[in-house]
Amino acid sequence: MSPVVVPPVGARIRQARTARGMSLRGLAREIGVSASLISQIETGKSQPSVSTLYAITTALSIPVESLFDGFDGFDGFDGEETAPVSAPASPAAGPPGTVLHALAAFAADPGHRIGPLVRAEERDVLELDSGVVWERLGRVPGADVDFLLVTYRPGGASSGTGGLMRHPGTEYGYLVSGELVLTLGFEEYTLRPGDAVSFESTTPHRYRNDGDEPAVGVWFVFSMP
Repeated sequence: MSPVVVPPVGARIRQARTARGMSLRGLAREIGVSASLISQIETGKSQPSVSTLYAITTALSIPVESLFDGFDGFDGFDGEETAPVSAPASPAAGPPGTVLHALAAFAADPGHRIGPLVRAEERDVLELDSGVVWERLGRVPGADVDFLLVTYRPGGASSGTGGLMRHPGTEYGYLVSGELVLTLGFEEYTLRPGDAVSFESTTPHRYRNDGDEPAVGVWFVFSMP
């Protein structure tokens, strides 16, 4: 991937929250996390998972891309400078960058088309500290959908804190190999190869891999406009 500029994400979240008159505790309550976690994210002491980031931007009614788009179109940002960083194109390219660096690379050019053909070695890769790897399989500008090959390593989970997350839209998943446990609301399901899931992403949910081998599947996540 090309180098991208990573803005102070926590500062942007704080600016958006205060601009909407929402308290720190109010935002935490809205997305189901602790107020201390929101405080740590806003001060840069903690990095949010991708699902937490989706939940925060949904609660604040801002697009996730506004946190990474080179400062354009974000009201109230103070213009603090940041240094350019690079996100690796694949795990083999060296130690993975932070989650925010990789997500920034994903969101840097939302109008960019990926495809129509994407070779295996050409995929954009986002590697999470919680043991999950997202690989983008394609993108059509104007379509609010993430088309992903998702790998949950043994012990990996969609939430590093173990909490259930929610975000706008719907998601569809098909497990190719391994086993994956889906907690959806008050229910828990074990997915095996050939199993598929579909549900509204506003339902609190979490995926985790309790097995000894990677769980690999294809996911479509449709966002609300």
